Amino acid sequence: MQESKADFFIPDDTLHWQEVEPGVSRKIMAYDPSLMLMQVKFEKGGIGPIHHHVHVQISHVFSGVFEVQVDGTKKTLKAGDSFFVPSNLWHGVLCLEAGILIDTFSPMREDFL
Repeated sequence: MQESKADFFIPDDTLHWQEVEPGVSRKIMAYDPSLMLMQVKFEKGGIGPIHHHVHVQISHVFSGVFEVQVDGTKKTLKAGDSFFVPSNLWHGVLCLEAGILIDTFSPMREDFL
């Protein structure tokens, strides 16, 4: 992001979805080197494969129902729930009911830009 007053406010209709897996798209909302905020939209059956990264991640279930796995433990989460993933812990999701996750990463995911 450029550093200007216009970048303090990010209208949703100026952001674009990018397909990352079948049935999974993401929209990067805002970021700087220390933090990134994004939406991830899942169709029913969409998978966020089991993976790990150095970034700390906090995710909020904005809508839908997800089976979330963190460090080998699975839980079913619904709209309003959240989960936390420390650095380098294996995690992934399976979408049980179409929905959106709001993901935050620290530091930002340069690999997503």
